[in-house]
Amino acid sequence: MDSKSNPIFGARSPSPMATSLCNPSSSSLRLSSSHKAPAHAFSLSCNSCLRFGRSIGHPPPARCSWRWARLAEPRRGARLTIRCAAVSTISQGEFPAEVLESDVPVLVEFVADWCGPCRLISPVIDWASQEYTGKLKVVKIDHDANPQLIEEYKVYGLPALILFKNGKEVAGSRREGAVTKAKLKEYLDSLLESTTTV
Repeated sequence: MDSKSNPIFGARSPSPMATSLCNPSSSSLRLSSSHKAPAHAFSLSCNSCLRFGRSIGHPPPARCSWRWARLAEPRRGARLTIRCAAVSTISQGEFPAEVLESDVPVLVEFVADWCGPCRLISPVIDWASQEYTGKLKVVKIDHDANPQLIEEYKVYGLPALILFKNGKEVAGSRREGAVTKAKLKEYLDSLLESTTTV
């Protein structure tokens, strides 16, 4: 593949390379060439979560974290890994379309910037969004920015998890406080099998 026909890398990229596009888990870019090129010569497109190409030097959106294996002087087998979490923060205006009208069950996490346990379970929630891709959508709602939703769903503690299915809250799905990956998996597996809504 030459640099002109490569849709992922710009015209200044080294020639033979192997790539895989991002899915909601992680993807790697491996240089199969020993060419040396400056880091600014590389750009990567992440179709599943970025929708448009981004240059490596630009800050990624909140949904992606970038781990960069120094490519200023890439060696054979140098690697760039992008981990794309499908968790997005939504507002009250987006709530009906994203949660109530969703075709798949939606796990809503109510969070706040000042909430320590919310930050503690953030990696676990990111894991769940990747683990249950296609079966479950995961969104976050900022407690402070959405007081009407907090009042409507009577959220008294943070972080709070509520599962919605077919536009309604699943009975018994409310959970407050930090949770481990194992407990979250047990919680989600049992709730996704349930068909009872409030």
